[in-house]
Amino acid sequence: MTTIEKSADVPAPRGAGDASPLLEVRDLHVEFHTREGVAKAVNGVNYTVAAGETLAVLGESGSGKSVTAQAIMGILDMPPGRIPKGEVLFRGEDMLKMPNEERRKIRGRKIAMIFQDALSSLNPVLSVGYQLGEMFRVHQGLSRKEAKAKSIELMDRVKIPAARQRVDDFPHQFSGGMRQRIMIAMALALEPDLIIADEPTTALDVTVQAQVMDLLAELQREYNMGLILITHDLGVVADVADKIAVMYAGRIVETAPVHELYKRPAHPYTRGLLESIPRLDQKGQELYAIKGLPPNLLHVPSGCAFNPRCPKAQDICRTDIPALLPVSEQDGAELPGRGSACHFWKETIHG
Repeated sequence: MTTIEKSADVPAPRGAGDASPLLEVRDLHVEFHTREGVAKAVNGVNYTVAAGETLAVLGESGSGKSVTAQAIMGILDMPPGRIPKGEVLFRGEDMLKMPNEERRKIRGRKIAMIFQDALSSLNPVLSVGYQLGEMFRVHQGLSRKEAKAKSIELMDRVKIPAARQRVDDFPHQFSGGMRQRIMIAMALALEPDLIIADEPTTALDVTVQAQVMDLLAELQREYNMGLILITHDLGVVADVADKIAVMYAGRIVETAPVHELYKRPAHPYTRGLLESIPRLDQKGQELYAIKGLPPNLLHVPSGCAFNPRCPKAQDICRTDIPALLPVSEQDGAELPGRGSACHFWKETIHG
């Protein structure tokens, strides 16, 4: 059970000392052309990540979180996928305009990704040591013996017991938590500047979830990596993220420093997600759930996409798409890092 109570002592973001962004996503659009029509999966997403900083991207399934990550990594299936507009700047260079060969040199070496289903992401007929060693053989030209030694070091680094004895084992011989550690080791192999972790704790029990998240945070501090953590679980990111971007129907609907978002959400969708988390001080009460279902991306509602499910929706919400605008205090003082795409955010955050 997850509690959302937060400490009053808010630490400075780990990446606060580095002013220049490591990754900058600008007005990114992704669409899929199907027989039924065009599904607009990502609609104008903007965010940045600095070295040593953790950005958590939250939202229900189908909100566009993973598709955005795949577009950043350059692993979208195209067709049917298409990126009609946007920029993905890594250290100031637009990866969407790079030749494939140049982009491959960044993928894995500078930006790595941890996938949510470790069992299906690992090759079942190759040992984990062989799969880990492939990174060193391909990118660094090491021999098989040298690559195996590096693989054992990596397995030790992510705290897999008896790594030397288990390096020749196959994926099915490891537990779910251990397979996820192997995926983390694979992502860390070339010491990338940025890691994208897509639902890294899915299907793991609560204790193992905590272990995996603690390991990621420890390794991030050690290597000063940027981290994008994609999840639908607000409880998972409470203690590891610096800032949060909440997505709904392909758009970012709220941004905030992590502690500020928990304390005062500025969008009805974010408030609904927070109220859906089981709390220790609400024992025996019925668990809140956001009414309705996420929209069909082939037929997104007009105006604010959340309006059919929103308890605060009014006529303007059904006609005008709200922009992601800065959020301020009641006296007009702007709140740093805060934004909300809601016509009535003032009532949500100050109500």
